[in-house]
Amino acid sequence: MTLDGCDSSEGSQTTTGEMLVSNVSKSLREGNATKNSSCGYVSVGFPITMMITGIVGNSLALILVYISYRKKENKRKKSFLLCIGSLALTDLFGQLLTSPIVISVYRADLKWDRIDSSGNLCAFFGVCMTTFGLCALFLASAMAIERAMAITNPHWYSNHMKTSVTKQTLAAIWCLVLLFALLPVAGVGKYTLQWPGTWCFISTGDREVPGNMFFSITFAVLGIFSLLVTVSCNVVTIRGLIIRCKTKSGKSQSSKQWERLTTETVIQLLGIMCVLLICWSPLLVLMLRMISTQVSSHDCNSTAVNSNHTSGRDVHLDCNFFLIAIRLASLNQILDPWVYLLLREILLRKFCIMANAVSNCSIEEQKETQTALDALNKPNQENNSLHKPQSS
Repeated sequence: MTLDGCDSSEGSQTTTGEMLVSNVSKSLREGNATKNSSCGYVSVGFPITMMITGIVGNSLALILVYISYRKKENKRKKSFLLCIGSLALTDLFGQLLTSPIVISVYRADLKWDRIDSSGNLCAFFGVCMTTFGLCALFLASAMAIERAMAITNPHWYSNHMKTSVTKQTLAAIWCLVLLFALLPVAGVGKYTLQWPGTWCFISTGDREVPGNMFFSITFAVLGIFSLLVTVSCNVVTIRGLIIRCKTKSGKSQSSKQWERLTTETVIQLLGIMCVLLICWSPLLVLMLRMISTQVSSHDCNSTAVNSNHTSGRDVHLDCNFFLIAIRLASLNQILDPWVYLLLREILLRKFCIMANAVSNCSIEEQKETQTALDALNKPNQENNSLHKPQSS
């Protein structure tokens, strides 16, 4: 499917626009990029870059988790590492199963039919998008709940939270989300090709399809609910950390270490919340809006919307936002290993070291200033001591 259906909605220039598109389409495809005045810019560089960075980041995270898991004897730390490893594995498989398909469509001149004449690949792509998207959100919620319980009720957590419970919870999340994603295959809901014809996802505008409204609304509501749970639990965790840090404040080495760990954890949790909200909120909110207005992204490729200038522009605008929103959601798969693991190991400790260095520098400057003042005052004191005998 090409971008011809996403042309400018000015009716008087439709024929001219189509001629221009047909004349320059070959040169644009040779550069593996397509640009349209009303529908923005799409390029094969996006999926290639996201696939490479996602594979590298999640692979590094899995290696670190594997090494740490074999060394750790603490059950609490093993549970946390299991959650991190599951999230990294989920994001890695999401990149490996979807990005090559998108790149293949770009190589086929943005014509999905060339690689999927039966439509089965579109259904597979939609199942992958739904499964790995919701799994990442639910795993983030599970980790947020785990952290909140560990901070607010550590005694109950240490007695009841075992590694086997963590494994069962992770398996349940994967199985339930996969069953939900397979509903359109069973006839409840529908996966359709989305603009610019390089990916498939839940249809948001087809009310004639049995169960489609239920399926699309449920996906959006589950995603928003997961975000709310994650943010709420992280806020509870931050509050608990700050309270415990105040009760343990002092000049001892253990108190300073607790303050440093609290600072690192609070920064990490704030980063997690910001990444989740920025990456997922636009897609989930826009899905609800498109469901209410009965608009689907594949309508961008329909020439019917050109009959009404205002509605055509609105549809094209929604399609642009929908493409940006899905890219942001895909970006979450790249950022997850960094905000949960890699950044904590690399940047947060350096941030704390820099903060301590700045603090130490200010203390040293005060000491140097005081030393200089003492040096200046010392000759005056010596002169005074020499003059006192003479005066006597």
